[in-house]
Amino acid sequence: MDNVKVAKLLFDIADLLEMKGEEFFKPRAYRRAAMNIESMNEDIQEIWKDDKLLEIPGVGKGIAEKIEEYLKTGKCRHYEELKKKMPIKVDELMNIQGLGPKKLMLFYRKLRITDRKSLEQALKEGKIRKLKGMGEKVEQNLLKSLQMHKTPEAQRMLLGYALPIARQILARLKSLPEVEQLAIAGSLRRMKETIGDVDILVSSSKPAKVMAAFTAMPNVARVLAKGETKSSIIIKDGMQVDLRIIPRNSWGSALAYFTGSKDHNIEMRRIALSKGMKLSEYGLFKGNRQVAGRTEEELYNALGLDYVEPELREMTGEIDASYAHKLPKLVKLSDIRCDLQLHSNWSDGNNSMESVCEQAIKLGYEFIAMTDHVGSLKIANSIDEKRFSKYLKEIEKLNEKYKGRLTILKGAECNITDDGSIDFPSSCLKQLDLVLISLHSGLKQDKQKITSRILKAMDNPYVTIFAHPTARKIGVRPPVDFDYAKVFEKAKARNIFLETNAYPDRLDLRDMDIKAAIRAGCRISIGTDAHYIEQMHYMELGVAQARRGWAEKKDVINTLPLKEFLKAIKR
Repeated sequence: MDNVKVAKLLFDIADLLEMKGEEFFKPRAYRRAAMNIESMNEDIQEIWKDDKLLEIPGVGKGIAEKIEEYLKTGKCRHYEELKKKMPIKVDELMNIQGLGPKKLMLFYRKLRITDRKSLEQALKEGKIRKLKGMGEKVEQNLLKSLQMHKTPEAQRMLLGYALPIARQILARLKSLPEVEQLAIAGSLRRMKETIGDVDILVSSSKPAKVMAAFTAMPNVARVLAKGETKSSIIIKDGMQVDLRIIPRNSWGSALAYFTGSKDHNIEMRRIALSKGMKLSEYGLFKGNRQVAGRTEEELYNALGLDYVEPELREMTGEIDASYAHKLPKLVKLSDIRCDLQLHSNWSDGNNSMESVCEQAIKLGYEFIAMTDHVGSLKIANSIDEKRFSKYLKEIEKLNEKYKGRLTILKGAECNITDDGSIDFPSSCLKQLDLVLISLHSGLKQDKQKITSRILKAMDNPYVTIFAHPTARKIGVRPPVDFDYAKVFEKAKARNIFLETNAYPDRLDLRDMDIKAAIRAGCRISIGTDAHYIEQMHYMELGVAQARRGWAEKKDVINTLPLKEFLKAIKR
């Protein structure tokens, strides 16, 4: 889908308008439209073809015209004109954490910084710290951000953006009568948090027709290779997609091989050799006789192993667990009964609380927790004490309206302050069903300081969930440094649940942390952190992350019926 590219275009226009000095409402309008488009499940191409662009929240006539021009031509004159007038290479600099339009203009006016190279040079020469309002700390943080952009994660696509694109391609191929079987493989099938490219496998008796259709899809930007059994393309989103034709009798072994991971495959081949057999993408063979390979289950069983779910194939103990018949029965999306982090327009969300409830009903949830920001965090339009009672009354009103269809729990997300206290009075917190705490400031403090802040916050008697605990942004901001063992121990002792935040650039806790938390006796919650109702579909990503962390149904509190859930969170 072109959603990600269109959203990026609008974000970039907003940045350029702000740098140009336009009134604040213009950039804000573009950013609002961009966020709505980025979070949509529907393909914006289809919305445009149906002449429904103006039905997207935040998209007015002017923005709709620019979207239409971009979808028709791949370019936007307004954006190109703004770029020409701007001496700064915005594409290079705007994605760096800690850099915004105002800082960029300051750096240009004072130091003539126009690109990453000149920025890095100025940082290394200590010129940034000399500017008014900057200092050594800002300089060090920008250097770290530049290094983050050089990491492999920063060069890859987020799972949450790659998955709908891959599924759209899969749907196109599935409609071909020549396609007999098809599947996504690679890191995308393992639901890794970032994706380098997409691997698709197909079995067909007429591969030439499949390859012709694949390389001629409307979203193909460039054909890298076209052959009888393998073709590679670059789609308009910039992602590489490889298609392989697989014989039916090798389907299972090929799917396992191309799913990976590399280390998992190496161990599988070693096991085969130890049993006097040979394993490849073509099958499991004893001499010239194929022993297994038509299905993955058949392949694993022939090697004396239980079937290993794709999310576990990372050589983190899954082979030993498979031998011992101790693999976890992983939690499934169908097990989820609720979403435990949601934001409405009472704080920094885009939709009304009623719209959130309607979406929850569509998703089949039994209950949800409204967790708008409270306190003094201005960037999140936090609810203050004056508005708090009205916020609770709105939830009560909706509970009456949706009685028998959906229960809305009274929740809030609170900031952990610099001294570890909760940024909202206890007299208000005790009126809530559940309280989320999270780090939004002081993220670069040392390990001891951040650990002490978290532990003190957890001592608050009203805390239920520690939300997006590491505060990371994938490829942009590293996880905060705290003592995980101490925090997990405290969470268990205080009956506080550790969140797996399903937002695509967070997926926080990380899979390795989820596994460690469960081993420490903790349970996890999953919250989409949705600020737009379309983002409530991110629950799938949170469940995938939990599965990668070896979480079973019993480990995830979202799987509990409401009555059991309320008992579980009781302090």
